[in-house]
Formats: sequence, C-alpha cells, structure tokens
Amino acid sequence: MKPRRILLTPGEPAGIGPELAVRLYRSAPTDLELVLVADAGLLNNAAANLGVTPAWREADETTPHHAGVSLWHTPLAAAVRPGRLDVRNAAGTLAALRRATRACLAGTADALVTGPMHKGIINDGLAQGRIATVELPPEGHFSGHTEYLAALAGVETPVMLLVAGTLRVALATTHLPLAAVPTAITPALLRNVLHALHAGLQRDFGLPTPRILVTGLNPHAGEGGHLGREELDVIIPTLDTLRAEGLALEGPLPADTLFTPQVLGRGDAVLAMYHDQGLPVLKHVGFGHAVNVTLGLPFVRTSVDHGVALDLAGQGRADPGSLQAALACARELLNRRAT
Repeated sequence: MKPRRILLTPGEPAGIGPELAVRLYRSAPTDLELVLVADAGLLNNAAANLGVTPAWREADETTPHHAGVSLWHTPLAAAVRPGRLDVRNAAGTLAALRRATRACLAGTADALVTGPMHKGIINDGLAQGRIATVELPPEGHFSGHTEYLAALAGVETPVMLLVAGTLRVALATTHLPLAAVPTAITPALLRNVLHALHAGLQRDFGLPTPRILVTGLNPHAGEGGHLGREELDVIIPTLDTLRAEGLALEGPLPADTLFTPQVLGRGDAVLAMYHDQGLPVLKHVGFGHAVNVTLGLPFVRTSVDHGVALDLAGQGRADPGSLQAALACARELLNRRAT
C-alpha cells in the first residue's frame, strides 16, 4: 500500500513559514510522504540558518509515492530577505498554493497543510499585474486561503473551522469588512454553512448528531429587535427551518455569554457570525496549537492558526506547534475518512 502524500506550502517566503517547514521536516512521520511545495533555494537557506542539512528528495507530481520528505521545487522570482516582503515573489507564492491544490483535486495527493500567507502582498501583485492568470473568487482579489481554495475547487460555500482541543469554532462569514457582514448574513448563506458544518462534524470528527451553538449577530442577540433585526428577520427563521430538517441547533445566543464553560458544554461546535466574534476566544484558549480546517472541500486541508510573523522571520525562534498540530490533524482526518 502506497504511503499517503500530504503536501505542505510554507506560505509567505519572507515570513516564518520556511523555517517552520524545515522544523517540521526534522520531525516528519516516517509512514507518509510529506511534500514541501516551495522554492528549493528558499528552503535550503532556511535549513542552513537552522543548522540543518536537508536530505529531502526532489520530485514532482509524476514521481511515485515514497515514504519520507520530498520537495516539489516551485521557483520564486527574487532572492528572499527574511522579514522583508517583496512583491516580485507574490506570483511564485500563489503558484505553489495553486500547484498543491490542483494536485489534491487531481488525486495525486491526499491532503494539504498550509503555512501563513500575507494577503496584502498577493493583492499588491495582482494590482501591479505581476500575477497574470489566476483563479480568484468573484470579488477578484485574494481574501485568504479558504476562499481561494474554494474557488479552485468550485465550492460555493466553504466553512472555516478553527479547532483547539475540544473547542471548535466555525465562521458564517470569513474575511469581510465588518460593515459588509450584516448584508452577507442571508438565509441561503446560513443554510449552506450549517449544512456543511453539520456534515463536516459527522465525517471528520466522528459526531453522528453534532450539536451546534449559533451566535447572534448583534449584542445580546438583538435583544428582541431593539439592538438589530437580523436575528428576528434572518437567523431565527433559518434555524427553525433547519431544526425541522433534523439539525441540532441552539440559538441565536449572545456571543458574550456563549463562550462560557456552562454554555459551551451544551454543544460540539460554535457557529459565529463573523471572524472577530469567534476567533479571539479560540485563539486565547489555543494559540500556538490550534488548527484551521476548511470544511466543504473535496480534499483535506488544514492550516496554522497564526500569521506570517515578519518580526520573527530568520531568527530561528518560530514555534512550530501549530504547524505540527495541523499535520497531525490532517492525518487524523484522513484516517477518519478511510473508515
């Protein structure tokens, strides 16, 4: 039986991703093939900085699966200076992610683990015409891994789920300006997200009847319409419809009291309405070992819970805990899907 192939994209080359990739290489499991999809010179320099002599095997999509660590060289346009963003490398960074995603979609790889990307520099590359052809969501810019992977896979409603131990927090909307969130919360969006979250918790987390706690959008979940009508007009009717279909949903609940032990104990996962409603709590609990899981894709994708950390790049001090957790989570999800 051929070993599973898990691809790793380090993300922003000037950030801590390359160092984390090398650290993960040193402790990679021996029963699978970990493929680093990145510029060879970038990783060799990161290894040298850490005093590591790399022994990864150079390969590509046509190479037979092989237990150990492989490198799919995906070139960058310019030499990398740790901590210094360079728009010339935006296209190469995105090309590595696109290559890895297409390999998963084609079935030549089993899962994708991603390091942190810098959204700003990718969008600068797009604005300057340095990224000539790229599949993007309809809004035409790079808003994050989740949306980009969904666009490549043809998935309409991906779900971002952050996991830290037993705490699981999903998002109804992801990387949107706060002012755009209320109009984005529609019955169709909530139905799609909750169906995908329900199915993902069943398939990937072994929960036959997952209990989902749903936040309100407004303070105090709207306080009967006095603090906003989104709960009355959109959220409550949609949850009622989905309960009638058999989903175990509680809410809408005020977000300021939902994240207490007494309330969290009533559910298996939380659906927050927007990014900064749910993720600060999760990162407070699990920063450094939490994992970002994208539900709804036709392949397993996990990621770190942190950003590119330009201030730490090249110093040999980056903590690989979240990337190690992301790899372990990808293996666990693959095992569940195989049963």
